[in-house]
Amino acid sequence: MTESPVVGRFVPVAGGELYAHVRAGDGPALVFLHYWGGSRRTWIPVLRRLNPRQSFVAYDQRGWGDSADLPGPYGLEQLADDAQRIVQELGYASHILVGHSMGGKVCQLLAARRPAGLAGVVLVAPAPPSPTEETLQTKEIIARAYDSQESVEQGIDHVLVHGGLSDELRDQVIEDSLRAHPPARDTWPAQGLVADIDVDKIDVPVLVLAGEHDKVDPPAALAEHLLPRIPTASMAVLPGAGHLSPLEVPEKIADHITAFAAA
Repeated sequence: MTESPVVGRFVPVAGGELYAHVRAGDGPALVFLHYWGGSRRTWIPVLRRLNPRQSFVAYDQRGWGDSADLPGPYGLEQLADDAQRIVQELGYASHILVGHSMGGKVCQLLAARRPAGLAGVVLVAPAPPSPTEETLQTKEIIARAYDSQESVEQGIDHVLVHGGLSDELRDQVIEDSLRAHPPARDTWPAQGLVADIDVDKIDVPVLVLAGEHDKVDPPAALAEHLLPRIPTASMAVLPGAGHLSPLEVPEKIADHITAFAAA
């Protein structure tokens, strides 16, 4: 099977452009939104394991990666607007939103708008729609997570990962975390993380993928605080994974996404 080429391009949104990697091919198209601290590169190990003809876009959200210079606001509503604009600009008649952590909460907000062409949602280690008591207690600690290389490395070793990363991926996580535009970095813990969003209107299938050893959004917390809020949601646990499951177990995530899209 011939693999469709991946093309780098800038996609116009409010206030400027977002940088994206786009592959045309078979649908529904997959729209990948990265976590707080990440970039489109977070998804590369997953993208490499998809069907070579699968259509997708993975982009740097406003304030991150090669979109770091795009002006704000950087709140959830704007990030959801950006994702909706990406879909419109690329002309996807049918698409599936795939969001990790912060990106997962953005996907929940956008899916609740019931945009045209939305076929389903995959939430990877997603932030729940409402803040938990634990979230509120650790808000200030989270806000300082990307202050320095040392703090990022401590987060990798003690919070984000179960079992470690390759040197290459570790360097990538550090670089992406420190590259963020400061206002974008600060907006998530101050506003997005603690926002309470209404997800009751989501009416498409939702698959939640939770890392077995995730210390940020563990399976038990998602079962309690997310699944009851979205009637169409089901959850699968990823053995051996922490919070950065797209980097830790990309083959398992790719398999789940492929099966979900086919269904």
